[in-house]
Amino acid sequence: MSISAFTHPFLSGLLGDAETAQHLGVEADIAAMLRFEAALVMAEMKAGLVPEEIARKIAAISLSFEPPMQALREGVAKDGIVVATLVKQLKAAVGGEAAPFVHMGATSQDVIDTSLMLRLRSILPIFRSRLTTIISQLDDLDARFGERPLMGFTRMQAAIPIKVQNRIAAWQTPLKHSVRRLTPLESELPLQFGGAAGNLDQLGDKAAEVRRCLAQELGLGDEPQWHSQRDLIAEIANLLSVITGSLGKIGQDCALMAQMGKDIAMAGGGGSSAMAHKQNPVAAEALVALARFNAVQISGIHQSLVHEQERSGAAWTLEWLLLPNMLMACGASLLLAQKLLGQITSLGSDKPD
Repeated sequence: MSISAFTHPFLSGLLGDAETAQHLGVEADIAAMLRFEAALVMAEMKAGLVPEEIARKIAAISLSFEPPMQALREGVAKDGIVVATLVKQLKAAVGGEAAPFVHMGATSQDVIDTSLMLRLRSILPIFRSRLTTIISQLDDLDARFGERPLMGFTRMQAAIPIKVQNRIAAWQTPLKHSVRRLTPLESELPLQFGGAAGNLDQLGDKAAEVRRCLAQELGLGDEPQWHSQRDLIAEIANLLSVITGSLGKIGQDCALMAQMGKDIAMAGGGGSSAMAHKQNPVAAEALVALARFNAVQISGIHQSLVHEQERSGAAWTLEWLLLPNMLMACGASLLLAQKLLGQITSLGSDKPD
């Protein structure tokens, strides 16, 4: 049984997102790490640091290598990171005179952070696509019900009449802002490559060339190392929280409208074990919960900005605990919002009160 609600055997029926989880799973992580090792040796070959035959051998073995998981688990328990054991295993698989060229000039954080960037490059377009679908769903609801009257509420009290389109605009506009923020972020995800203490000392005057070639090999941005500079991670986490918060507002509004009983009609509500007549707004409630979940995680991510000197094990580990769950919460929220909006059969009233 999983202790995470996002992958729990039955809680994931509500909160799961198999597509996002696939990119966050151990197989995807290790594949991305090994892709880094393959791309690194090819970049170093182009810079004249590794013989071509050796580079191609290392790259081929890296891309097909399947490390034993128990050994990786034991390695993490000892070293606090997976890369030390992974590289040791990869060197043994390569063997001979090629082994010393494996992982040359890199450090564990280069591998792990680049793996994250590669997987985010797959995840963020999924989120952008889902946001675009939700925006289109809201356009459809506006076309169908936008001109209908609806009581406006301020501070939880009836205020003045508005139109359904006014409330839909309040739902939709922040989502459009998030799409605009996501689009450039997808293309700006950077390579992490700094070596032992961030200055690529082992590569000498070839450092910049290798980094540029490595970034090209992986399709990532060529940026100086950011081992202890985690503002990008905070920016990504902030955007995840903004997205789930914006969707949580939709969920909260829909739940309140359902409570009043006349402003919204929905199909497919959740049942009750005690009251057969109920149609609970389950998706709407889950959107609120996920918005609050990600809002709570933000404080932890901001704590992880505090890295000691050139690298922190503690702050980095905190990221591992928080960011994947924030990504899962955002993915699940986007799916639930699509479901919720698809369930709406009516908004507002056919005639004024």
